[in-house]
Amino acid sequence: MSNGLLKGKCGIVFGALNSDSIAWKAAEAIHAQEGIVVLTNAPIAMRLGELNKLSEAIDAPIIPADATNLDELNALIDGAMSHFGGKIDFILHSIGMSVNVRKGKHYTELDYDWLHKGWDVSAVSFHKVMQCVWNKDAMNEWGSILGLTYMAAQRTFPDYNDMADNKSYLESIARSFGYHWGIKNNVRVNTISQSPTPTTAGSGVKGFDGFIAYAEKMSPLGNATAEDCANYIVTMFSDLTRRVTMQNLYNDGGFSNMGVSNLVMQQFMEGEE
Repeated sequence: MSNGLLKGKCGIVFGALNSDSIAWKAAEAIHAQEGIVVLTNAPIAMRLGELNKLSEAIDAPIIPADATNLDELNALIDGAMSHFGGKIDFILHSIGMSVNVRKGKHYTELDYDWLHKGWDVSAVSFHKVMQCVWNKDAMNEWGSILGLTYMAAQRTFPDYNDMADNKSYLESIARSFGYHWGIKNNVRVNTISQSPTPTTAGSGVKGFDGFIAYAEKMSPLGNATAEDCANYIVTMFSDLTRRVTMQNLYNDGGFSNMGVSNLVMQQFMEGEE
């Protein structure tokens, strides 16, 4: 159902890979609310995904860009502004990658070249995107910039590995750059801390299926789905949230405030009976 929440607004969505991607669901939700989208992903990721299907479905052009490459980011922003015929209202950074996780390197034995690559892709790219947009004065007043994160930035989940460090850095960038954007032209910068979600990236974490089941039992409202996150993103891009900035916003069914739930306790107590 469309309420026209994003009518007249336009922006860039990073990271849609396939229909399981939060970025994919977000682009669909933005389109449903009458927002105009430019899609982007790294060329290598695009070869693995199905982005053309989304592009056709929501009438959104694709401008390939490696989010760690400043020249490509600048070309992306110029291309988007040319397509929109003006400045940008929203940006979704939905990018994350750990070579150490992919290669099965334990946290105590990290390969530092891989660490640097994952850090650049997952976190520093958020700063690079904002810096390029800043230098071009490409954001409209009261615009909104979002990054997607996970609670491993605050609490230890052993198999999340160096991605936890990347997400911590991402959240810090949102706060630091968010101050400057607010002063400049009332642009807000936030992160959404999402429930474990069965995306291509998330499913690569060791023990993911067990953890998503655990989180479901811990969360009073259950895990937030990719569609739930997409709806939250629409809200954060709309004018309804103009005064929300520099925040890490939990979309996790209450998991982040739980100590233990009755459902989890019951599992442990069954063995005692």
